[in-house]
Amino acid sequence: MSRVVVAAGAVVRVSGSAAEALDTVRAWRPDVLVSDIEMPGEDGYWLIHRVRALDDAEGGHTPAVALTAYGRVQDRTRALTAGYNMHVPKPVDPGELAAIVASVAGRAAT
Repeated sequence: MSRVVVAAGAVVRVSGSAAEALDTVRAWRPDVLVSDIEMPGEDGYWLIHRVRALDDAEGGHTPAVALTAYGRVQDRTRALTAGYNMHVPKPVDPGELAAIVASVAGRAAT
C-alpha cells in the first residue's frame, strides 16, 4: 500500500507496530495517518486512541484512515467513533486509496 501512495507523490514512513507509529506521528507530524486495524500487539484502535490523546503540537488532530479487512457497518461505526476520519475496507483499489489519502489530506489526487 505504501508504494501506491508513493507513486501518487506522497512521502511515506512505514511503522512495524502501533507503538512505533505513535512515535512516528509525534516526531514527524504526517499529513495523514493510514493504519491497519489488525496489528500484532496493540491494534489500530489503541493507536488512534493514543494519537487523539496527543495535543495539537504532537499530532493529536492528524487526519487518519483506518484500512481494514473488517467491512461491516458496525466496524465502520467503531472506527469512526474511535477517532478515524475514514474507514476503508480491504481490498482497496490502488487508485481509490491514493484518492482517499489525498482527500483526507485536503489535496487533489495526482
